[in-house]
Amino acid sequence: MPGLAIRAVRPDEREAWEGLWSGYLDFYRASIPPETRDLTWSRIHDPLVPIHALVAEDEGVLVGLVHYVFHASAWTRGPYCYLQDLFTAPSSRGKGVARALIEAVMVEARHARADRVHWLTMEDNAPARALYDTLADRSGFIQYRRILPPG
Repeated sequence: MPGLAIRAVRPDEREAWEGLWSGYLDFYRASIPPETRDLTWSRIHDPLVPIHALVAEDEGVLVGLVHYVFHASAWTRGPYCYLQDLFTAPSSRGKGVARALIEAVMVEARHARADRVHWLTMEDNAPARALYDTLADRSGFIQYRRILPPG
């Protein structure tokens, strides 16, 4: 997209971010309570928290977002960068938005001297996997998870 700009999300863009974030959650049939959305938004703008958000802007409209997190690793000197969430508005898919967002995270990871950028996707997300296969190697690992009860 010729007029596409990738940049950090601004504090005055909560509504536009929320729309993209909701689209992402809907895509994965997930929901999070409003207080967690508020917490995520505040974490993105807290310089002491290693969660970051970039957005893709096309002609003044936000058309994509990516959240990424830096974390330490027991395996390397530098941190790892976990690309946690990536979403492109349906009307902008197939136009290079997701690729541009991932490449921007790669730049941020290099600036942070990270040793790795890693992410997950659903096995049946064929369009995303087609892109990801051009950008990174599949690790061969299977993710296991167990949700812990509060308290």
